[in-house]
Formats: sequence, C-alpha cells, structure tokens
Amino acid sequence: MKIAAIKSNDLSDSRSTLHPETLDKLTALEGVSVSFEMDLCQGMSINDQDLRDLGLECLSREDCIKNADLLIVQSGITEDEINLMKPGSTVIGMISPFTNKDMLVKLASANVNVVSMEFIPRITRAQKMDVLSSQANLAGYVAVIEAAKHLKMALPMMMTAAGTLKPAKVFVIGVGVAGLQAIATAKRLGARVEAFDTRDVVEEQVKSLGAKFVKIDLGDTGETDQGYAKELTQEQIQKQKDLQSKVCERSDVVITTAQLFGKPAPKLVDTATIHKMKPGSVIVDMAVESGGNVEGSKVDECVEINGVMVIGQSNLSSQVASHASFALSNNIINWITEFYDAEKHELNFDFEDEIISSSVLVHNGKFDSTRIP
Repeated sequence: MKIAAIKSNDLSDSRSTLHPETLDKLTALEGVSVSFEMDLCQGMSINDQDLRDLGLECLSREDCIKNADLLIVQSGITEDEINLMKPGSTVIGMISPFTNKDMLVKLASANVNVVSMEFIPRITRAQKMDVLSSQANLAGYVAVIEAAKHLKMALPMMMTAAGTLKPAKVFVIGVGVAGLQAIATAKRLGARVEAFDTRDVVEEQVKSLGAKFVKIDLGDTGETDQGYAKELTQEQIQKQKDLQSKVCERSDVVITTAQLFGKPAPKLVDTATIHKMKPGSVIVDMAVESGGNVEGSKVDECVEINGVMVIGQSNLSSQVASHASFALSNNIINWITEFYDAEKHELNFDFEDEIISSSVLVHNGKFDSTRIP
C-alpha cells in the first residue's frame, strides 16, 4: 500500500501530518511505502532530507496525490486534486467536514473513501486517535501565552523592593480539554484563576488544578454521550451571560473556549460586558473560527473595544507546530496501524467497529449526508 502525505492548503498552518519521531510505527508496516510532499515539515524547521533518512520518498504534490492508496491530508483538497486520485483510494486527516460538504460529495463521486479524524468517537480505545483533544490541548496553552503577550501586566504575584505586584486574574469559560490546559498554564504562570462550565461534573477537575470553580445555576444542563457540553436554551445562555459578566468585570484576562460540535459557537460575552471590563484587559476568543463566543471578535485579528483587547487568533495549535505535528501525526498513524491488514496490505473497513463506523464518512462511493447537516 502506498501512503502519501501532503501539506495544508492553508499557508498559515505550520503543522505537518507526519513527524519524524512518530514514523517508525508507520514504516514498520509490512507492504507499506511512504512518500511526502516537498517541504512537508518546513513549518517546524525539519528539512526533506531528515524524512528521506527515515526511508520516505520526497515527491511533488501531484505525484503524491495520484500515486497514493492512502492520502494523509492536513485539510481539504481541491476538485482538480480529487480528479487525480485513484478510484478506491482513501483520504484521511482533518478535513473540516462541516465546511467541506461539497468536497465530500465529489470524493464520493470519485469513489474515494474518506476518514475524518474529527469524528473519532470519545471512547477509551480511541483516545490515542483523538485529534480534536490533542490539538485543543495545545491551543489552550497557546491562548494563555497570547493573552500574556498582550496584557499590560505580569501574570504572577511578585514581591519587590518597590512593593507587591498583585497576580493577574484569569477567567476561563468552558472546561473542556482546551479550558483545562488554559487553567493549568495560567496557574503555572502564577495567575489567580477562576473557571466556569455548564457541566457541574468538571468542578472537581477545576479545583484539582488549583483554580476556583464559578457556580452558576442554569438548571438542567449536562453533557452528550461523546463528552461535549449540551447546547443550552436561549434562557440558559442569557442567564449564563448575565452572571458571567460580573466575573469578567473583575478579570484581567478572559479566555472563552465554548464550542458545539458541528454548530456555531454560542455568544457568551457581549459588548456590554466588554465595556464593564478594565481598560488594558484581554479576551481570547478560542471559538472565533466557528462563529465566536465574543461579540466583536474577528478571525485572525486583534480588535480593541473600549480599551479591551479582543484576540481572535485561529488555529492556535499551529503556533507550537512541532508538538502539534507530533500529536497529529501520532493520532493519524495510530488509526492507520489499528486498521491496516498486514496480510492483504490494505485497510480493513469493518463497520462493526465503532471507530470505523464513526470516522469513515465516505466508503465505496457512498456518503451519508445526514451526518453533516
């Protein structure tokens, strides 16, 4: 089986789908050859020769696409590239299925199978393949670093001869993977941290990191069977905004992480709240790519609103490209090694397996469009 990896169509994305430190599991597979697009790892300062030394072949993007039985992608591919692919081949990677539905239809028409790593189920066995968690973890770290860069004060308390500098107050909204890492990073840097989530079950996790859990009684909330927060009613969202506003008012940094899988992000911080915050405060909207949690935030821009800096940086994990690529590469390779049939030298699409049935969106020319509204 010929496996090839190509770069992202997004030139701002520095990540790679293959990392040299993860390749031994892939190259050890019997009957497998691996090639890559020229400059695949340039974003993390790794040259092509380093990959060649590990037994990989460097090809043009076109040759990678047309020769591959399994094509590893960082994002979607174009219609012209789809036309180059072999019928019966497979695309695997982070394909942003909710914004690339037309691409999925065209891949189905070309009889190209599609594995969306975003649809890996949140079960214990699949944790090693969970790209959303691995990338969100790093994004949570970067969000705090970005906030610290723009904040006009230091995060930790400092005892100096000139007096005591009070620690910055950080408020994290949403305690998923990204939120937990943001809490942990802010605490390591010495900030005073508060956090809120609609799921009361995460209170213990917040406290274990040394932060304070902000309790807001929203009535019946909870989480989905995949571990995501359930969508709130408009009344619950308004109540959450009103009570959160008081915490934002006393905070120096607010980091919002609330996202709904496949749906626009809920608006949680409005302009009225921003106007209550101290000038020089910072808000990082980690959900800006899916509509944003913060009123007025813009993708890949820093907007000043009444003296408050609102950061809408997309693809935060790309700013730590080496670690992000290491995690992403491991996630994808773990999927491949799990379902590679060493005797037949092909992938085993066993739809009785929960991971296969969840992550494979297109198979044998069939695309179940009901899964991508």
